[in-house]
Amino acid sequence: MPKHTLFVCKSCHRSSETRPDNPPFDGKILLDQLNTLCTEQFPDNEVEIQPIGCLWACNHGCVVSVVSPDQPTYLFVNLIPEESAAALLEFMQLYIKSEKGNVVWKQLPELLKSAIFAQIPPQNNS
Repeated sequence: MPKHTLFVCKSCHRSSETRPDNPPFDGKILLDQLNTLCTEQFPDNEVEIQPIGCLWACNHGCVVSVVSPDQPTYLFVNLIPEESAAALLEFMQLYIKSEKGNVVWKQLPELLKSAIFAQIPPQNNS
């Protein structure tokens, strides 16, 4: 079974104008919440949460990318760390259950509908 990965920008912050001088940044807070919830919801380790230094979307606040082999990649931006972890893991359930990783818009958790920035087709798109 392929691993499904959430790349979480650990240096992200929702507003660069109010970026704190010292951590924790919003991305790190979201990362910690995802790690806690993920072990409860995905005990068989089919989801990997991987911190990354930067996803190059600094103007869009807290950013996460969802990746899996032969499935589309999703990019979520402007996430609210205190509220987004559960919605992202709900999305992961839909993503994993979908045969090709396509999640229908109306199935998206409400919180993520305003946060979805891109769906990138899989590299091996037939």
